[in-house]
Amino acid sequence: METEALSAAAEIDFSFLALFLRATFTVKLVMLLLIVASIWAWAIIITKFIAFRRTRAEAETFDRKFWSGEPLDELFDQIGPSPSGSAEKVFSAGMLEWRRSHRADGGLIANAQSRIDRSMDVAIAKEGEAMNKGLSFLATVASTAPFVGLFGTVWGIMNAFIEIAQHQNTNLAVVAPGIAEALLATGLGLLAAIPAAVFYNKLSVDSDNILAGYEAFADEFATILSRQLDS
Repeated sequence: METEALSAAAEIDFSFLALFLRATFTVKLVMLLLIVASIWAWAIIITKFIAFRRTRAEAETFDRKFWSGEPLDELFDQIGPSPSGSAEKVFSAGMLEWRRSHRADGGLIANAQSRIDRSMDVAIAKEGEAMNKGLSFLATVASTAPFVGLFGTVWGIMNAFIEIAQHQNTNLAVVAPGIAEALLATGLGLLAAIPAAVFYNKLSVDSDNILAGYEAFADEFATILSRQLDS
């Protein structure tokens, strides 16, 4: 009897597609949700890696230009008031406010330094918001996907036990498919959650480091302008 049960269980198709097709509607829905969440998370991860690499390259290029000794007004005229690079946007925000702070007679409007600082802070905040966009989804997937998968597993096991009760049979041919389908949901939950958690932490650190670089530049730039204001 045990040999027959093992033979019957061995003939069952345990491929991913077969397990998905045999699952109940609720478990299928859970699996589809986790697959979509995983694909979406990977799309965000890849997009952010490309964007952060481009942002670092742009910042390095701008740094070389800024510290090359070229007059700041000439550099600003080359870049313009609406640049594409993030570092250039911080610089342009400061320079734009610097020029606006000059009166027609060449004098400076009061509190120019604080306005320049605020302008660059606003520019940095906007860049930070753009860089962090999508990371909250990774955090959500990392924290919820295992529980969504667990829900699918619990639901699948419950239906497996119902099927056992209906057939009045506990051999492997009856038990194995339902249990395998249920556990697949947990596997998909972990498959979505683990990369999302790892890359959320990685990308968050990268974003913080890039923004810290912008803040350091803004402080240095503000110091340069402050010397001109005091001279």
